[in-house]
Formats: sequence, C-alpha cells, structure tokens
Amino acid sequence: MAFQGKIGSDDSYKVKESPPAYEQSGVSVQVTEVIDQNVLNSLPEVRQVRDFVLHDASAWAKSYRIDAELANGTQESYFMKLSTGHHGREALKGEFEGTAQIYSVTPDFVPKPLAWGTNESTPDTHFYVCKFHNLGSQLPHPEEFCSKLAALHQNSASPNGKYGFHVTTYNGDIPQKNDWQDSWEVFFSEGLKHIFEFNFQRGGPCKDFDELMPDLFEKVIPRLLRPLETAGNSIKPSLVHGDLWCGNTAMDSETDRPIVFDPSSFWAHNEYELGNWRPARNKFSRTYFEAYHDQFPVAEPKQDYDDRNALYAM
Repeated sequence: MAFQGKIGSDDSYKVKESPPAYEQSGVSVQVTEVIDQNVLNSLPEVRQVRDFVLHDASAWAKSYRIDAELANGTQESYFMKLSTGHHGREALKGEFEGTAQIYSVTPDFVPKPLAWGTNESTPDTHFYVCKFHNLGSQLPHPEEFCSKLAALHQNSASPNGKYGFHVTTYNGDIPQKNDWQDSWEVFFSEGLKHIFEFNFQRGGPCKDFDELMPDLFEKVIPRLLRPLETAGNSIKPSLVHGDLWCGNTAMDSETDRPIVFDPSSFWAHNEYELGNWRPARNKFSRTYFEAYHDQFPVAEPKQDYDDRNALYAM
C-alpha cells in the first residue's frame, strides 16, 4: 500500500541505540521511541513493551515491530504502520477494514487486525496495528495458497449482494471507487474510469490514450463482462484481496503456511484477483492459475477467460 505524504520529523519517531526504560501511563516501556497513548490503549492486554524497532520505511509510511509482555506473562509481537494526512488516515482505515473482512472468512490467511486510529500526541499521524508475523522470502506453495484464496472467494458473502465496499480502500496510492453496484460490469467500469481520471490529474492528458478510451468502455468491457451476467450466466460478489501481487504474500516462517497482507479489498468477480498474476514480474506461474481453478472453476463463457484476465490485469 502507498499514498502521498510522509511521517513527520519528530524525534520521538527516531530509533536510537542503547534505549533506557521509562513508564508511559502505567505501561512499562523499555525503548526510547514514544509509543502514542492511543496505540497503547488499543492493546489493553499489554503490561510491558520490551522493544519497539523500525521495521520498514518509505516516503509515505513507517512500520514498526512492537515486542511486548502481556498481563498473563506471555510474549507477543505486533506490527504497527504509521502515516500522516487525510490519505494516510483513509488508507490505514481501509487496510484495517479489508484485513478484518478477510480475517472473518479465512482467519489463518491474514494477520489478525487489532486497531487503527489517530495518535493523541500528533493528531495528523495515524496508526494501524495487527499481529506480527515473521515472513520468509519465498512465494507460497501453489496448492495450499490457491486453496485458501479460493476458500476466501467462495465462502465470503457481500452484505447486500452487491459489488463494492463500505469504505474507501487504496490500491497503491490511489483511492479506489468502491460505491455499491448491482452489476459487476458497471462497478468495474466506474472503478477503472476513476483510476484513469486520478492518473490524468497527476500526469496530465494523453492524446493516444484518450482516443482509445471510448472503445475500451463502449466495446471491450461490455463485450467481456456483460456475458458473465446475461444469457443464463451468473457470478456472485466475492471478497478479494484486491492487490495480490508477489510482494503482498509470503510464507509464515513459524507455521510454514501462506499469508497475505496489505489488501485493497472489495467485493468483486473472483477472477479479478488473478489479473495481478498475469505479468511475469509478479512470479505467479501458470501452476498457480491451474491450482486456483482446480478449486474455483472458470466462469462462463469460458472462451473469454484469457481476454477477461488481460482486462483485469490493466
């Protein structure tokens, strides 16, 4: 997930060496980084924070690992992401809500989401907290990974039978248009138009692309998506991760099980999920497609499948 903005330069977010211990509102914190009180409030079972270390950083977000001792004496680690501004807030909210929806269907396929909110001490800084997992660098095994993904798609049910989502979710740094629609063709078309318009606002118009737009929306999309829901064919809205490329999935090093993260979820045609797999750079080979469709068959009309996948890869 990415979005515009950056973390402020406050020294309280600067990792330092040889940290002394200190008390923070009744929770013993043995690190120099200040964990905001609202974050601590979201983890009421934590008795003592033993370590708070920078996990990753970019121009738009920072993530941390929090190692803690719980009130029952056990140890637990948490992943926390921080970002700033309106887009930072909405992106972290969308990540929490998407992860929570996936967790409700396949709880062993995604980190358990715990909280999101706004810092008390720095009101323009926002946080998302979930369980921490040690991740390996290898791709998940096709059979188990695709079985879990198919289970997510098959066992999820849109709350109103429509395509969309109840909050804005972000694909990269672009807020998605998740307004509810009865038709997958309409939802997909409106969402794609929104993404193009957002990019045009940033990068300016493109004459060649402008010339292709009418055929894309008036001919290509209706030709490939309308048959899914007409002439006796039907599909159901499935909960999708929404940005399932190789960088958003891994093997849990402790359980040796596949896990996904950083979703930009909504209810969609399940095959939409596989659009990200089409480019070779995303490392999902034909074996993954086959393993997935062993669990969730290709929709009718099957002869349009490859063209639909190319459309979903845009």
